[in-house]
Amino acid sequence: MRHAVRSVIDREDDLTVVAEAPDGSAVPALVRLHQPDLAVLDVRMPGLDGLTLTRRLAGPGVADPLPVIVMTTYDLDEYVFAALQNGAAGFLLKETIADALVPAVRAALAGHALVSPAVTRRLIDEYTSVAPPVRPDDAVEALSAREREVLLLIARGLTNAEVAATLVIEESTVKSHVTSLLDKTGLRSRVQLVIYAYEQGLVRVGRGRAHTTALSPTNTTASNPDQT
Repeated sequence: MRHAVRSVIDREDDLTVVAEAPDGSAVPALVRLHQPDLAVLDVRMPGLDGLTLTRRLAGPGVADPLPVIVMTTYDLDEYVFAALQNGAAGFLLKETIADALVPAVRAALAGHALVSPAVTRRLIDEYTSVAPPVRPDDAVEALSAREREVLLLIARGLTNAEVAATLVIEESTVKSHVTSLLDKTGLRSRVQLVIYAYEQGLVRVGRGRAHTTALSPTNTTASNPDQT
């Protein structure tokens, strides 16, 4: 698998594999030595597992978080949920790395997140069915009406372009709202925003589709339809 990952990345002229770790325990020292721009980790590894490493490299409180892409054989691996919460910038099935790894690497390096489309819906559904209730976050109340709309549409799986078309605004405006959402919630990725929306009860799962909750009147009233 490591050989396959290296082969896929080395085909790109602007990407280079600087080190390989035989197990999780070797990763921290290699990161300190090589100062990579990104790490690709298996969820299950001897020594230190991918969940622990993701928390150490990209988790809350890390001064200089390293983008992490998590790979797994299973599309509903329980460790993946925690890995995403701990800052993972991507989640890929090993069987998809030939086509999906490079886009995931580029997305992570650009500050975005990428989860295999084939498992995104199931991943969120499974996560929200087992995740404990989360105490309401004050950050939700600080969101503008438009930011809430954007968050709910993201939670339904829409891309920036689709959000822009739905709200009849520019895609660049959507990107600005996403940046503001990340700043206000203290989160680091689009995937975490989706999970956050479910945790806060803004979205619920029912019969295979996402349902959004109604916004309070104080958050929905706006004289300008494009008010942010």
